[in-house]
Amino acid sequence: MAEESVQGPRGSSGRRSTRTLERRIAALHELLVQIFGPERLILRAGKLQAIKDLRSEDPARRLLALQKLVYEDPSLTEPPAVKDFPRVLRELEEHLAEQLARRTLEDEIEKRVSEKMQERHEEYLRDIRIQVLKEEGGPETAETQKKWEHLEALSRRGLKASAMARVRPQRLEEVRGQQAAIRQLQAKLGSPFPQHVILYGPPGVGKTTVARLVFEQVRRLPFSAFAADAPFVEADGATLRWDPREVTNPLLGSVHDPIYQGARRDLADSGIPEPKLGLVTEAHGGILFIDEIGEMDLLLQNKLLKVLEDKRVRFDSPYYDPDDPNVPRYVRRLFEEGAPADFILVGATTRSPEEISPALRSRCAEVFFDPLTPEAVAQIAVDTAARLGVVLAPEAARAIADYTLEGRRAATLVVDSYAAALLDRGEAPERLGPEVVQEVVGHARLERVQVPLVRPQPAVGRVLGLAVGGYQGIVLEIEAAVFPAREAGRGQVRFNETAGSMARDSVFNAAAVLRRLTGQDLRQYDVHVNVVGGANIDGPSAGLAIFLAIYSALTGIPLRQDVAVTGEIALSGAVRPVGGVPEKVLGARMQGVQEVLVPAENAGDVPPGTGRPRVRPVATVEDVLAVLRG
Repeated sequence: MAEESVQGPRGSSGRRSTRTLERRIAALHELLVQIFGPERLILRAGKLQAIKDLRSEDPARRLLALQKLVYEDPSLTEPPAVKDFPRVLRELEEHLAEQLARRTLEDEIEKRVSEKMQERHEEYLRDIRIQVLKEEGGPETAETQKKWEHLEALSRRGLKASAMARVRPQRLEEVRGQQAAIRQLQAKLGSPFPQHVILYGPPGVGKTTVARLVFEQVRRLPFSAFAADAPFVEADGATLRWDPREVTNPLLGSVHDPIYQGARRDLADSGIPEPKLGLVTEAHGGILFIDEIGEMDLLLQNKLLKVLEDKRVRFDSPYYDPDDPNVPRYVRRLFEEGAPADFILVGATTRSPEEISPALRSRCAEVFFDPLTPEAVAQIAVDTAARLGVVLAPEAARAIADYTLEGRRAATLVVDSYAAALLDRGEAPERLGPEVVQEVVGHARLERVQVPLVRPQPAVGRVLGLAVGGYQGIVLEIEAAVFPAREAGRGQVRFNETAGSMARDSVFNAAAVLRRLTGQDLRQYDVHVNVVGGANIDGPSAGLAIFLAIYSALTGIPLRQDVAVTGEIALSGAVRPVGGVPEKVLGARMQGVQEVLVPAENAGDVPPGTGRPRVRPVATVEDVLAVLRG
C-alpha cells in the first residue's frame, strides 16, 4: 500500500502527514495535466522515461516522475527520500510557478506585438491609400468638393455693409467732442518713442474709433516708430481668460503637446510639442488694442505685463527635448529664444482709474475721453444721417440729444429712424423729422437724460449740488425742511437712506457751522434733508450743498436756483477741495446752470475755455452765501 511505503511519524498524525503529501503530489500531477493536456503529458513522459514512475503506486516514484517532467531531466533515477518530500514538492511548485509566470508574460507580449503590428499594417495601408488618391486626383473627394462649393457660395453672398459700419467715422475730423483726447493720443503714439496708453471714458464716446484712426494717421508720419504696414490687432478684454492648465491662451500663445492637445501630426508622431503664437506676437511692430481691458483676469494682466517688459513670449513644455535632432528649427527657436512681441498696448475701459491694476497703470500713459455734450450728440446724429444720405431736422437732432449722451446710441437711433421712414414710404427718405424720432425713442423705452432743474426764481430750502456718476457730472436737487421740535432739545434729523452714511455725516458738520453763523441749535428742530431722486452721494463733496439747504430752510432766506455748488464743509466754515471738478462743471453746463461755485483750491482743475457756466472759486461759506443770496 502507498501508506506503507512511506516512512513517517507513527500514529494518526503521521498518517495525516502522509496523506497531505500524497494530495500535494496528486494536485501537482493534475496541474501538469491541465497545462500540457493528457495526451501531450503522456508523450512528454515517454520522452523523459517517466511513464512507469508516473503510474507507480509508490509516492516516491511518482514524485520522481514529476521531477523529470518539470525539470525535463531524464537522467534522474533515484526517488527522493521521504524526509525530503516537503522540500522537493516546494521546489517543484516554485519552479512550475516561475515557468507559468514566464509563459503568461510571453503570451501577453506576443499579443501586444501582434496588435501593434496590426496597427502599423493598417496605418501603412491607409497611407498607401491616401498616396494613391493624391497621385490620382489629389485629396479632394466628391463630399469635400461639395462642401468647398458651399463655402464659395457663402463667400459670394453677403450684406453690402452693416449699418454701424456705414455710419462709423472714417476720419478724425468726423469725431465729435473729443478733440483734446485725440491730440493727447496723437502725441503719445506719434512720437519716435511711443507709449503704452489706457483710454478712459464712458461707453459710446468713440475710444475704439479714435484709436484706429489715430494709428492710421501717425504711422504715416516720417518720424513715426511704426512701419507703414504695422498691424492693428484688436481683442476684447471681457472674453480673454487665463487658462491655468495652459491648454489655450489666444492672447499670449500656448503649447500643444503631442499627446493630449493635438499638435500637428508630423510633430505628434515624433513626440514634439507645437507652440501656438498669440495676439501679442501678431501685433509685433504695431498696436495691440484691448477693449474693456479693466475686465481682464488679473493673472492674465500680470502675464501681459511680463511680455511688455521682455518684448518676448516664452514657451515651455515637458515634452520638449533640446537634444532631439528631429525638432524643426522654428520650434527649437521658439523654445530657446521665445516669440517676438514688441508692440504698443492701447487699452480702453469704462472703469475709473482707481479700479485698474496699479501695476498696469504705472506702465501706461492715461488719456481721458470727455462725456459727450448734448450739442456733440446732436451733431453726431446729423453726421450719421448725412452718411445715410438723408437730412436730419434740427428738432429731431435735439430730441435725440434729450434721450442719450452716447454717440453710439445716437447713431443707432438715427439708423432706426431711417429704417422706420423707409418702411412707411416704401423708398429711401430725404428727410427725418422729429415725429419718426419720437416714435423710435418711444419704442426703445428711453427716458430723458436729465430733467431740467434750473429755475429763474430763488427758492427757500432748495439748492443745486454736483456729483459724479462714472465719467458723467450730475446735478443734484437737494432740499431741506426745518420744524420746531416737539420736545425742546430733542430734535431729530431725517435723511433718505440711499444718500449714504457720508452725506449723513455732512449734516452734523453743517449743524456746527449753522450754530456758529446763526446761533441756532439744530437740536431744537426736526430737520428733514432729501436728495431728490434717491441718488447716492459717495463722498463729502455734497456737504456744502446740504449746509446751504438747511441754512435756507432754517432762516427762510431764498437762494438762487441757477447756481450749483460743490465742496466739503469744514467745522470752521471753510470750503475744502473735492474731486471730479471737470466732470461736475460739464454736468452743470448740460443742465443749463449759469454759475458753478467750486473750492478755491480746485480752481486749477477747471478746464480752460469752459465758457458757460461761469466757474467761481470760493473759500468760506460766507463767500458762498454772498453769491447765492444775490
